[in-house]
Amino acid sequence: MAEKILVVGGAGYIGSQVNKHLNRNGFETVVFDNLSTGFRRLACYGDFFEGDLKNHEDLEKCFEKYKIAAVMDFAAFASVGESVKDPARYYRNNVVNTINLLDAMREYGIKKLIFSSTCATYGEVPPELLRETQPQNPVNPYGRTKLIMEMAMKDYSSAYGLKFAALRYFNAAGADPECEVGELHNPETHLIPLVLDAASGRRPCISVFGNDYNTPDGTCIRDYIHTEDLAQAHRLALQHLLSGGDNVIFNLGNGQGYSVLDIIKAAEKVTGIKIPVEMAGRRAGDPDFLVGSSELIKNKLGWNPQYARLEKIIEHAWAWHRKNYSGA
Repeated sequence: MAEKILVVGGAGYIGSQVNKHLNRNGFETVVFDNLSTGFRRLACYGDFFEGDLKNHEDLEKCFEKYKIAAVMDFAAFASVGESVKDPARYYRNNVVNTINLLDAMREYGIKKLIFSSTCATYGEVPPELLRETQPQNPVNPYGRTKLIMEMAMKDYSSAYGLKFAALRYFNAAGADPECEVGELHNPETHLIPLVLDAASGRRPCISVFGNDYNTPDGTCIRDYIHTEDLAQAHRLALQHLLSGGDNVIFNLGNGQGYSVLDIIKAAEKVTGIKIPVEMAGRRAGDPDFLVGSSELIKNKLGWNPQYARLEKIIEHAWAWHRKNYSGA
């Protein structure tokens, strides 16, 4: 039986892009997803196993059916605002269910994990490029759940021999350049698709939450990274672990910050449409500035982002948007 890569949450936005990328690069995969937020049609490569991390029996059946060489975990909930309103939901899914996954991996002797972490583990930071050595002090429950799991993986590594790569994403954006997989959140919370909804008339305007942040135009500044570049980084981290590499933690960003208003202006340029804007109050848990240095993964694994330009990220997102939504 050929060894496969288990892509947990592989019917979601980032997981489906990574799953496609792995299959295009010679890996065999199994997508494990409960389809609560993912879509079966996005898991269009490899095998598919419908299961839930909260059910140990589902994990047992999957690990009995397939010979798994390594696991990639994309099954976390990832909305900062929702995590503030309903932290219990985030601790149950992002912590308890992920521990279930780690324990099932232990039971079946699977020792390699690629983990989707986040820049939200850093919290409030100075307005400079973040490096992996920056102290972690998350300011919202989402970031705290991810930091808890980073610490748990270190403990599991020391005690049980787990080998892991924790990849701290900045803002995932864009879509598959071939428009085969992409973003289908319901409800949508990410800025770029919300801006494109306003451009296409699917919503009356884009709300800007806060214009009094300590930034040049008063709106939050973030680092946006294309999902295909994320996928390349995951493959490189996987190859690192499969070849005997030790635990690694990397930032994944483009090292360039854009404000909310910058994103709106770039979307207007790409779409040729004037986008209506509504100013609103701040959301709880949003820091002023989050931009990361990814020099470490570039130097250690040779990561080479192909779609770093903001306009290209938005072009791909716009193509996906027009393909999937009527009236766009």
